[in-house]
Amino acid sequence: MTTAVSSSDGAIASPVYYRYAEVDNVKIFYREAGNSERPTILLLHGFAASSFMFRDLIPALAESYHVIAPDLPAFGFTESPATTDYPYTFSQLAKTIEQLTVQLNLNTYAMMVHDYGAPVGWRLALSHPERVTAIISQNGNAYEEGLGESWAPIQKYWHEPTEQNRNALHDFPTPASIKWQYLEGVSDKSSVSPDGYTLEGLQISRPGNADIQLDLLLDYASNVEMYPVFQKYFRDYQPPLLAVWGKNDPFFLPAGALAWKRDIPDADIRFYDTGHFALETHGREIIPVIREFLNKNIV
Repeated sequence: MTTAVSSSDGAIASPVYYRYAEVDNVKIFYREAGNSERPTILLLHGFAASSFMFRDLIPALAESYHVIAPDLPAFGFTESPATTDYPYTFSQLAKTIEQLTVQLNLNTYAMMVHDYGAPVGWRLALSHPERVTAIISQNGNAYEEGLGESWAPIQKYWHEPTEQNRNALHDFPTPASIKWQYLEGVSDKSSVSPDGYTLEGLQISRPGNADIQLDLLLDYASNVEMYPVFQKYFRDYQPPLLAVWGKNDPFFLPAGALAWKRDIPDADIRFYDTGHFALETHGREIIPVIREFLNKNIV
């Protein structure tokens, strides 16, 4: 299936293709656009989202780049196995996405990460730093000072992974919670399309998905434990980095974006008056910044 899109000047741009790839026992759904001979941009979404969050960004980037945007296992249209057949950990998500990049012959790529996509992306960079040409983070964290107070009950679950503490988070993987995440920190809530949080609410309601999300929430502690390793990667390799941050995000605070300046002094850090899903409300401002950054740093 393809969708025709219009470029910024009104001309018909490269179509967006909707594809699947078998990666071990996972049927990965991904969106692809642009000329495959051009530099690749890998887009990695977070919770609670899918490649759908990049629907406006993909055609804008496809004018100049090759764009790949997969749905992570347990998200979007990716067909994921049961927990008995697939360990839902961030390490495993990264292995699956890395194998996807190999199967798609993505030898080098810039990556844009959001939320859960960040620790997946950081692992890709650690595994093959020579493949990552640049990084864009939209509220994708790598520093402890970026963790907001909303993490308190989750951190309690990390330290004491009891059934009681797991049950205390039963409201997290629900349609109501997802809608709150999309709207929190947004001054004009009518600027947020209901499509994103409605689609993700349907996804989270599928049998077994809420438990998978609680498993991933528990394993998020492994990402925090690796923050020093990720930070060493930033210091050692100095990848060109752009942070486009919703400053009212209740989960990932502005301090987490500013912390990059310690490790990458030339990092470009920009804040927007919105919440966790900055592209939903400020895409018109953010997308040109992303294009300018890539045009400057990607050959």
